[in-house]
Amino acid sequence: MSLRPLLLAASVFLCAAVLRGADAAAPARPLVAVRAAHLVAPQSGTVLADQLVVIAGDKIQAVGDAAALLPTLPAGTKVIDLGGATLLPGLIDCHTHVTSQPENFYEDLFRRSPIDEAITAHLYARRTLEAGFTTIRNLGADNYIDFSLRNAIDAGRIPGPRILASGPSLSATGGHGDLNRMSPTVHIDGINGIADGVDAVRKKVRENVKYGADVIKLLATAGVLSEEETVGGPQYSFEEMKAAVDEAALWGRKVAAHAHGTEGIKMAIRAGVASIEHASFIDDEGIALAREHGTWLVFDIYNDDYILAEYGRLGYPENILAKERLVGRTQRENFRRAVQAGARIAYGTDAGVYPHGWNGKQFRHMVQWGLTPMQAIQSATTQAADLLGWKDKVGQLAPGFYADLVAVPGDPLADITVLEKIPFVMKGGDVVKNEIASK
Repeated sequence: MSLRPLLLAASVFLCAAVLRGADAAAPARPLVAVRAAHLVAPQSGTVLADQLVVIAGDKIQAVGDAAALLPTLPAGTKVIDLGGATLLPGLIDCHTHVTSQPENFYEDLFRRSPIDEAITAHLYARRTLEAGFTTIRNLGADNYIDFSLRNAIDAGRIPGPRILASGPSLSATGGHGDLNRMSPTVHIDGINGIADGVDAVRKKVRENVKYGADVIKLLATAGVLSEEETVGGPQYSFEEMKAAVDEAALWGRKVAAHAHGTEGIKMAIRAGVASIEHASFIDDEGIALAREHGTWLVFDIYNDDYILAEYGRLGYPENILAKERLVGRTQRENFRRAVQAGARIAYGTDAGVYPHGWNGKQFRHMVQWGLTPMQAIQSATTQAADLLGWKDKVGQLAPGFYADLVAVPGDPLADITVLEKIPFVMKGGDVVKNEIASK
């Protein structure tokens, strides 16, 4: 027998031995079944009684009547009985800033480094997950910190939600993402999204994708929590907005447009963005355009309460607080008009503007300003998943979907505020938090 066949046989034997060793070291996870008195099915808008969710690995294997499914479970299945609780899919927040939250305006700008943000980001990710938000879209983080955070979570190194990350927001010079009203000699080094002109915008999209962007964030108009002149004036031309959308599409990415002002909102919709974030001064024409183009509207209608209550104490300049006073009530009234017009609404809170982990506080405001409780839940499950391009992965409790579940006592359709403090959270088949006694 020649040497080559012997070497081949030896290598096959060694590979088989390695695989057997790997199998022995990592046995298959046993089935897990979660039972509850009620289950909210947002895809059908119904509530089902006495349901069992059967989980294999990180995916849902079956969902159905508990009495019928329980006898079919193999020996060794772990059953988590949540008694009278109500099960829902893991919640989705389509607009977060999970790498930071404000502590002091000038110290945040001039004393905190990217290393400070990177060291604390995992704390905010965990708080978000424990609040029941198992998937988020992070819209805006300089220095690619959200890419590293997402990667560490995906690798199982730290707990946190599934993240679709944008990296640095694209901003015009002097725009919402630039440092304004400082001396021209003041510069802060770091990786940002400043880009002017069609070619530079295209290059910045490519650069963000190169380093890991799942989505592109475009600052189409002025904003509130920065010191540029207006709260909503357009800060990119239509051609620049269209270039961002077209370039992102080449790379299989969607564009989320920060847009407060009426004209900038309509420019961004016509340019083809997937979602309008904030939409504060949207008018009837803008709502109609959003419906015509299938554009999602993501209104962050909780955080006005927190900004007006706390940001003076945090040292924010009066011109910023004055802009927020212009936005808050008007944004909520326009949210109601958009709901009445049948616009596509996805749940997004701007978390990080207020403390992480408070993401569920917006549900109450959405119901107060026009949604039914079921519609509010759908905005944070099936509809949010559709915006993210993950409608076959998250947002439902159905076979083949990730085993992302939350449970609350009582009936969220009768009292939506139960979603502000969620006692049971599971992500990918792993229990993150269980403050409901299992029978």
